[in-house]
Amino acid sequence: MTVLVTGSTGLVGSSLVPHLEACGHRVLRLVRTSPKDDLERRWDPESGELAPAALEGIQAVVHLAGENIASGRWNEAKKSRIRSSREDGTRLLAQGLAGLQTPPGVLVSASAIGYYSNRGDEILNEESPPGDDFLAETCIAWENAARPAADAGVRTVNLRIGIVLSADGGALAKMLFPFRMGVGGVIGGGNQYMSWVSLGDLTRIIVHVLNTETLAGPVNAVSPAPVTNREFTKTLGGVLSRPTLFPMPAFAAKLAFGEMADALLLSSTRVTPTRLQESGYDFQHPELEGALRHVLER
Repeated sequence: MTVLVTGSTGLVGSSLVPHLEACGHRVLRLVRTSPKDDLERRWDPESGELAPAALEGIQAVVHLAGENIASGRWNEAKKSRIRSSREDGTRLLAQGLAGLQTPPGVLVSASAIGYYSNRGDEILNEESPPGDDFLAETCIAWENAARPAADAGVRTVNLRIGIVLSADGGALAKMLFPFRMGVGGVIGGGNQYMSWVSLGDLTRIIVHVLNTETLAGPVNAVSPAPVTNREFTKTLGGVLSRPTLFPMPAFAAKLAFGEMADALLLSSTRVTPTRLQESGYDFQHPELEGALRHVLER
């Protein structure tokens, strides 16, 4: 299968591309720079540039591109980039696919569990209604932007991704230095749920979704064992053999990170991978300790 990937140099894309190639697929990258070879094709989401020729001859698309939400403090300009990079880029791609004489069979378009917002200990699945904060509104717009492809008959999956565990980037990589120094600790009250997935499982989930024709619409890409921040802190400290005695109170998190603290650090989202499990996906790392030991090689 020829698979077109956007966001191929990001944390997930950098893992996905070699995995797809190892599975025997031909991978094309949709990039913003001038193509280096015949495996790269150019687009410019900001200017709306995407030539139909860039999409010809593909059987599947994995769309991962979007502004990093955790890089830098949120202000109105940053929030605008977060939303527009997802909504505008997805719409441009979906409309381009819809306009093809022979569109691909499947589009896997990234979304996030931010769709659900802060929901305490409520157990959430794909049928749960959305929240009403900035991230929820962004995810709703992000998923709606993929509709032109679905309306054109492309099987479209909105992959609601949780906290991705990797030592090479994302939330876990940011936590490692203070925890390794023995100054990690609970954030806020510690009772907020964290729905996570190992990077290895996420790449396998994407391939599973590409190959499972019964999956369309929202699919939660999280492990079946979400944990509270307190449990996460204890487990990470145990894996690293370090104490976890230095909590970050909620007010301190808000002072340090502003609005982003409420959305990413203090928000509680207890999500289950209902549709993945019903479709037969078998998690490689279903429990947190095993996942951390794998990604940290401990």
